[in-house]
Amino acid sequence: MDDIVFKVREGSKVTNKTIYLAVGLIRDGKKEVLGMWLEKNESASFWLGVLTDLKARGVEDILITATDNLNGFTQTIKNVFPQSQTQICVVHQLRSNHEFRN
Repeated sequence: MDDIVFKVREGSKVTNKTIYLAVGLIRDGKKEVLGMWLEKNESASFWLGVLTDLKARGVEDILITATDNLNGFTQTIKNVFPQSQTQICVVHQLRSNHEFRN
């Protein structure tokens, strides 16, 4: 799970729009885009909608998620996919450790 922020012009104003992206790694090692969602803020209710959408479209289980410590995500996934384990992605861990030391 990750997000991409775009600057978008709406009328005379430029605003940020965030697209949240779910990419799955399936058993044969291939990556598959599971979905994209446009939302202003991430929250537990947003993630509940995303995860129940994935489940409704056929995702049976999520073994491990790697995120950048998404707001409200870790507890919400436990409600939808109880066996899932969540970890902070390595890049964000390294950034946090580097920022902490400096």
